[in-house]
Amino acid sequence: MVGAMTNEEYQNLLEKITALEKENKRLKDELANKNEDLYIDLFEEAIDGIVFWQENGKVVKANLSAAKIFECSQNELIGKRLFDFVYEKNEKYYQITKELYRTGAIRDELLFLMPNGQKKLLEFTAKINRNGLNIMILRNVTERFKMERKLRESEQKFRKIFDGSFEGIILWNEDFQIVDVNQTGVKMLGLSKKDIVGQSLKTLLSEFNAKKENLKEYMKKLEKDGQITGTLSIKLDETKQKHFEFSTKSNLISGLNLSVFRDITEKLEMEEQLRKSDTLHVIGELAAGIAHEIRNPMTALKGFIQLLQGSIKEDHSMYFHVISTELQRMDSIINEFLILAKPQAVKYVECDLQKIVRETVELLNAQAVLHNVQFKTNYEKDLPLLFCEPNQLKKVFINIIKNAIEVMPNGGIITVSVKKTDDNKLHISVEDQGPGMSEEKIKKLGEPFFTTKERGTGLGLMVSYKIIEEHNGIIEVQSKEGIGTTFHIYLPINKGSEE
Repeated sequence: MVGAMTNEEYQNLLEKITALEKENKRLKDELANKNEDLYIDLFEEAIDGIVFWQENGKVVKANLSAAKIFECSQNELIGKRLFDFVYEKNEKYYQITKELYRTGAIRDELLFLMPNGQKKLLEFTAKINRNGLNIMILRNVTERFKMERKLRESEQKFRKIFDGSFEGIILWNEDFQIVDVNQTGVKMLGLSKKDIVGQSLKTLLSEFNAKKENLKEYMKKLEKDGQITGTLSIKLDETKQKHFEFSTKSNLISGLNLSVFRDITEKLEMEEQLRKSDTLHVIGELAAGIAHEIRNPMTALKGFIQLLQGSIKEDHSMYFHVISTELQRMDSIINEFLILAKPQAVKYVECDLQKIVRETVELLNAQAVLHNVQFKTNYEKDLPLLFCEPNQLKKVFINIIKNAIEVMPNGGIITVSVKKTDDNKLHISVEDQGPGMSEEKIKKLGEPFFTTKERGTGLGLMVSYKIIEEHNGIIEVQSKEGIGTTFHIYLPINKGSEE
C-alpha cells in the first residue's frame, strides 16, 4: 500500500507544476507573438490591397498596397469612407452593396476615383464580420481591363473585316476541321454556316466533286512551302459548276490555316465568250471572202450540171447524184459561213414556239424513221407567244434534233419538250439516247469546226449558239457518257426590240 505524500514531496510537485505552467505560458506567448509577426508580415507585404473598415464604411487599417492603389499614404487613407471612392453610384453599385449586406460576402468590380483624380477599375472581395471589423481585398485591374477592351475592339475589327470581305474566307485547323467561315463564303458555297463549320474541309470538297489528284497536289505544296495559290472547280449540284481562285496560308495563328477564295466562274465564262467572239470575228472576215469567191464558180457548176442532167446516161446517174448532193452540201456550208460573216436582216414577230417545234419534228420525222428513231413529245398547254424570228429558231431546232438523230445509228428515242419556267422563260429540251459526251467535249461545243461527227463542220451548232444569243437566250448541255445528251434552250418571253 502506497504511503501518503510528505510535505516535501508535495512541495516539489507544486514547484514542477508551476514551472510547467510558466513554460506553457511562455510557449503560448511566443507562438502568439510569432503569429502576430506572421500576420503583420502577410498584411503589410501582401501584393493585393487589404483594408479593414467599420460598419459605417470608415477605414481603420490599410496595408501599403492599398495605399498605393488609392494613390495616398496609409495615414491619409485611414478615417476615409471606403465607398466614397466609388466613381459612380449607379444601379450596379447599389446591387453590390445590397448583395454584400444580404449574404455577408461578395466579389465584383467597380470604377473608383482616386484622390489625385485618377480613375481605376478595382476588383475586390468584401466580407462582413458581424462581431468585428469588415475586410476588403482589392486589386487594380485597370490595365487588364484596357487590354481586354483592346482585344475586344481588335476582335470586332477582325470580325467586321472577316464578315465584310468580298471574298470567301475559311479558317481550318491541322485536322482539316473548319473552324469558321464568313458570310461571303457561305453564300458562294450555297450552304448554311451551320452545315460548314465543324465539317472536314476534305469531306466538303469531296462532296463538291473536287478532283482528288488536284487536292493531293495542293496539300503537298502547302506542306512544303507553307502557302499556295491555285484554282479549283467544284459542282454545287448536278447542273451547276463553279470555278474558284484561292490562296491558302498554313499555321497563320495558333495552328489555324487560312483559305481565301473568290468565284471566277463569270470571269472565265466572259473570257470564253470573248475568245469565241474573237474567233467568230476572224472566221466572219474569212468566211465573207471565201463565200463570195466560191459562190461564183459554184453557181456556174450548178448551172452546167443542170444542163447536163438530160444527157447523163443511166450508168453514170449515181455519179451525177453524188455531185449534185455534194454541191448542195457545199452550198449549205457557204450559207452558214455567210450567217457568221455578217448580221442578218431579221424581223422579230410574236410566234407560237410550240408550233415551230412541232413543225420541225414533223419535218425531220422521215429522217428519224430511216434511223429507227422515234420522237416522244411533251408540249405544255397555253404557252405565251414568243417574240422571235421563227425561221432562225427553226434552223436551230433542225440542227439540234438532226444531230440527235445522227448520234443514234442503232435507233432510240428522242424526247422533245416545251414548257414555261418560273422565271418567265420558255424552256425547250431535246434529249437523245446516244453515246453522250465528256465534260471536255461539252466545253468545246459551239466552237468553230469542232464536231463529233465524221463529216461535220461544227458550223451548225456555232450558228445555233449565235442565233439563240441574238434572241437573248442561252443553251445549256447536259451529258453522261453511255447514257445520252440533253440540250436545254432558254428563251425570254419579254418582248425585245426589232432588229
